[in-house]
Amino acid sequence: MIKTIIFDIGGVLAGFDWRTFYEGQGFGGEMIERLADATVRSEVWKEYDRGCLTDEEILQRFVANAPEIETEIRKALDDFHGLVTKYDYAIPWVKELKAEGFQILVLSNFSQKALRECWHGLDFLPYVDGGILSFQDKLIKPMSEIYHLILDRYHLTPGECVFMDDTQPNVDAARAIGIHAFRFENQAQAREELKKLGVVAG
Repeated sequence: MIKTIIFDIGGVLAGFDWRTFYEGQGFGGEMIERLADATVRSEVWKEYDRGCLTDEEILQRFVANAPEIETEIRKALDDFHGLVTKYDYAIPWVKELKAEGFQILVLSNFSQKALRECWHGLDFLPYVDGGILSFQDKLIKPMSEIYHLILDRYHLTPGECVFMDDTQPNVDAARAIGIHAFRFENQAQAREELKKLGVVAG
């Protein structure tokens, strides 16, 4: 019996569209690809979410990936407003599930800078019952430790939880410790997956 529903944030409860974000700053074509390779598509991006380094230390690592575009990297990442965007269904869905008696948590790789500067896209957070944003505990998905931490912190039984994420390795890591999990594609598909587990709302 499912008692707790755990949501990823980016790509599930809010948008994370770095391409549109970079376009909005006046970059285009080849420069967007170069910026992406140096930043969001690099392994260094995970360090933003892990929260162990300062913003400037992270920037220096991005610049080291492509020193010839240092000016563009610094401009692109100066302000995160617009990087995380609102999904209109997020609050109604959370409220609907809570009304049916489910505990709602979030488990997301998320940086302090993104939390601070993207609040408009995170307007559902006051409605959830808690969760973990990676920078707060210096752990990131798909590390098994972050899944054990949310279970321990909220006194959860793995088989009574379902987790949805848009990244397959994160889903696999949850399944490995006994949490029901599936890859999120869209809200309609997620509702069907939840229904298979007996989660019917609305």
